[in-house]
Amino acid sequence: MQIWAGLGNPGPRHALNRHNIGFMVIDAIAEIEGLPAPAKKHKGWVQEWRVGSEKIILLKPATYMNESGQSIRAAMDFYKLAPSDVTVFYDELDLAPFKVRVKQGGGAAGHNGIRSTIKHIGEDFRRVRLGIGHPGSKARVQRHVLGNYAKSELDDVAGLLGAVAAEAHWLAEGDEARFMNDVALRMQEG
Repeated sequence: MQIWAGLGNPGPRHALNRHNIGFMVIDAIAEIEGLPAPAKKHKGWVQEWRVGSEKIILLKPATYMNESGQSIRAAMDFYKLAPSDVTVFYDELDLAPFKVRVKQGGGAAGHNGIRSTIKHIGEDFRRVRLGIGHPGSKARVQRHVLGNYAKSELDDVAGLLGAVAAEAHWLAEGDEARFMNDVALRMQEG
């Protein structure tokens, strides 16, 4: 069993924020897989998905970004899972827009949702970093992260979400390299 947590902020006003790309990924997987509506559990919204013999709990913390770790910890405790069973999807300033990288462990790199997750479960979880690009100066970071995607970016956002959702089964099977490669190929074709 695994927990896949997409980070974001609840509510319609945040729905298209770059900071909410983690929520968007969870929604895209659920939509492509035809999953039933989420249930309110573990301080968030939960859906269950099966990939072969692997059961995956899709989680969108309802705690707001800065307290995401509370929801992830609650789900981990309920299912009696270790940090190594957790995958977190989130926005990454230091990656070019629409690029995807997967890594195990590490620090928070200034991301408050990751900082909260580390605080509550430690560093040993898998991260799926979804590039949103850096606005150029530190003074513009908050507006960039909490800003909505531009209309001109929406096709690329949809392409990324579709690619990640379509290739997510590789993550479930533990093949991060194949996941990243196949997502990149789909993005080039799109």
